[in-house]
Amino acid sequence: MSMVRRIRAMDARLDWAAVVVIPLVALGLLDGRLAVILAVWLGAWALNAELAKRTNQRLLVAAIFGITLLVLWELVVRLYDVSFVILPAPTDIAAKFAASTHILWRDFVQTFVKGALSGYIIGCSAAVIMAIAVDRSPFLQDGLLPVGNFMAALPIIGTAPILVMWFGFGWQSKAAVVVVMVFFPVLVNTVQGLKAADRMQRDLMHTYAANYWQSLFALRLPSAMPFIFNGLKIASTLALIGAIVAEFFGSPTLGMGFRISVSVGQLQLDMVWAEITVAALAGSAFYGAVAYAEKKVTFWHPSQRG
Repeated sequence: MSMVRRIRAMDARLDWAAVVVIPLVALGLLDGRLAVILAVWLGAWALNAELAKRTNQRLLVAAIFGITLLVLWELVVRLYDVSFVILPAPTDIAAKFAASTHILWRDFVQTFVKGALSGYIIGCSAAVIMAIAVDRSPFLQDGLLPVGNFMAALPIIGTAPILVMWFGFGWQSKAAVVVVMVFFPVLVNTVQGLKAADRMQRDLMHTYAANYWQSLFALRLPSAMPFIFNGLKIASTLALIGAIVAEFFGSPTLGMGFRISVSVGQLQLDMVWAEITVAALAGSAFYGAVAYAEKKVTFWHPSQRG
């Protein structure tokens, strides 16, 4: 009976949409092209609204939502004859993607693997080590953290050209930009996390005659993991952005930022969108990997329950 009621509820939503759309078309207030777009959107909305009620259908809801956006994008471009220079259709982007996989792969390796990933590892590792030093030194707490907040506020468009001139046009300069971008968010989160251990827990370690390092590795670092992973997730989104933007200010003849800059100048907007697609997929996968590691490491934390 519950399934029957759901189907009837979906039919009621579609009937309501038809009651609104059809009279508007008949009165000439809505042209046929817009009516088609609205019909697709309303149908997908009704389907997603029904699926969203089921907690075990989250991936399906997200997939349908994404496919709906692509279909609406395609319809708008085709029905309204949008210029290729302004917005290429998803099918045109997919065709360019399929025809340029060798170029996209080389750009991905140059920007993500060499620039973003190496800078991310160096910057995050240095930030955690520095956070432990800051935790041990009141002088660094008073001196370094204010400077860190100042450095974190500097715009990348100002620091990237300087680092490119210092480290050259290779991937090393892009990694340096990423190090600067990810260092301070991870540092601040780690310093806060090292203070998260409960006072009673610290007193218990003291009664066990634990020294600083024993207390750090047995209690304070595990307690800080949710904070550290929060910084790592923030840094995972900043790393790829920093590497791509840095390539706008000088790079070899490959890389996502280089390709986007050159393709815009050549009006090859399908190539630009293909690079954006690669960046979006790589960034999402990277963030997902960090979130998965967080779930495995901090399984005990209340945020990971349910």
